[in-house]
Amino acid sequence: MSRKNPIANFGQSRYSIAIVTDDARTNLEKLIRDNGHDFAAISKMLGKNSAYIQQFIRRGSPKKLDEDDRRRLAEFYGIEERLLGAPTMRESGRRGPIAPDGLLRIKQLQVGASAGPGSLADDEYAESMGFSPKWLRRLGTDPANLSLIVVDGDSMDPTLGDGDDIMVDHSAASRPLRDGIYVLRMDDVLLVKRIAMGPSGKLTIRSDNPQYPDWEDVSAESVNIIGRVVWTGRRL
Repeated sequence: MSRKNPIANFGQSRYSIAIVTDDARTNLEKLIRDNGHDFAAISKMLGKNSAYIQQFIRRGSPKKLDEDDRRRLAEFYGIEERLLGAPTMRESGRRGPIAPDGLLRIKQLQVGASAGPGSLADDEYAESMGFSPKWLRRLGTDPANLSLIVVDGDSMDPTLGDGDDIMVDHSAASRPLRDGIYVLRMDDVLLVKRIAMGPSGKLTIRSDNPQYPDWEDVSAESVNIIGRVVWTGRRL
């Protein structure tokens, strides 16, 4: 059987295979087999090691596809992401319902993440804000993993100001850290800070406002990552 080149065809969404199951592994294997591809080639297309797809399908490791990988595969094969394990718009408790205006409601934490001296964390939700589902998908994360928090304090000025709304991607807490702005918990205090990775694996936790001190060589084990800041909104 001839093999198609998945790298050359990526993004064309030219494949049409009937899928009727709710199992992401079964669906992906059928897509790969019926289009004459192989597990190793699809793994390499995703930038993974050659055994990545085979392990996912045969061994259940990882338990679910990475969001970016799932999205690329769905685009490649021209199918809906839900067939590869993406939750539907109404399956998550973190995500609010779609309002009559077509906007998806993202819930807002009742307390803010301190950009100053700190405030105690509280996991209760108070309000929600509506966003376009299409716009949310462009952020590159599942809306089920998003919440809104209000910044408290000025230690992240001028990047983030007191009272700014920030959107937090909670799925980042389960992925390897990279440089960026995060909401984190230290000593029962919820903070929003900039994290920089050091060559030794230690973290530098910084405030964008030079009037506040930085924390150097912080052990990653001592920091509880709540999520990565992916958007901010503020009043002018």
